[in-house]
Amino acid sequence: MTILISGINPEGVLAGRLTRRRFIRVSGAVAGVGIAALGAGSAWPGRVSPLFHEWHGVALGADASLQLYHPDAAEAERLIADSLAEVRRLERVFSLYDNTSALSRLNRDGELADPPQELVELLATSARYARATGGAFDPTVQPLWMLYANHFGTAEADPNGPSLDEIGGAVAKCGYQRVIVDGGKVAFGQPGMALTLNGIAQGYITDRVAELLRARGVTHTLVDMGETRALDAHPAGRPWSIGLKDPRAEDRLVATLALDNQAVSTSGGYGTEFDPAGRFNHIFDPSTGLCARRYLSVSVVAPTATCADALSTALSTMPIDRAASALAEAGATRAYFVLPDGRVVDRSS
Repeated sequence: MTILISGINPEGVLAGRLTRRRFIRVSGAVAGVGIAALGAGSAWPGRVSPLFHEWHGVALGADASLQLYHPDAAEAERLIADSLAEVRRLERVFSLYDNTSALSRLNRDGELADPPQELVELLATSARYARATGGAFDPTVQPLWMLYANHFGTAEADPNGPSLDEIGGAVAKCGYQRVIVDGGKVAFGQPGMALTLNGIAQGYITDRVAELLRARGVTHTLVDMGETRALDAHPAGRPWSIGLKDPRAEDRLVATLALDNQAVSTSGGYGTEFDPAGRFNHIFDPSTGLCARRYLSVSVVAPTATCADALSTALSTMPIDRAASALAEAGATRAYFVLPDGRVVDRSS
């Protein structure tokens, strides 16, 4: 559900204008815009395996899907229902669309007593990835989001974006080091701060669903609750084939990855653009407050979707020559950068 306030929802998205697009399309199965899992049904020529069960929907504002391999159809339905219940529970913690969520209440009040354990955990994880990337990943950039969304939401908005003074004022409200976290309270170290976990929460929720399924004995399954994670190999005994879409043409792929017990996430400025010309987008350099324009997209392969999600966001603002050390520090495996001219550069940790 999206709650609109004066034409702008709590995430700062202008109603009817900004959208969240996907960069990884999953298997030959249907899914939206972004990661593609290729050939989900190709192991069973001419038909879909009766052991393969699929769900498609939306989680945290992004396209989501679950491709579950299970011999018992009734149990598969229960597993999918339990997975979706877990997604809904975690959305009530992390959503910026829901003004009753834990994160929305923290942003509104500047502090939150008795925070959910998942929020404390993800903030600690976010701080770890912030340190690993030298601050390039920073969940406190929500003031920048609001600045750009409000700027371009006004009539006769300056097409050159907010002024440098306005950007500097928003940057002054950012800084992951100023989020105070302990078991009993989360609070901001100065007025005007706000958090967005959209650069990591989809990955975290994907991992939580994967862990739930793994604990119930599920194997050979692909979980995508905003980011993509493979539990084991494809049921056909090969890796999952994941296609990275060309940001300039959604019907083309720039690379195909083989995924087995790994996760992948893609970030790109074109996923959410503030202005019609596409010069300003939702990925910010926390040190400057400017929008990321180095690459068309960045994809990261990592052991967990949480790690891949955070690193694809961070690397979008970093030079390629810093990628290997950031990947190694964070525990990620590989990154694929799509340059403005369409060339793909990959780096490993």
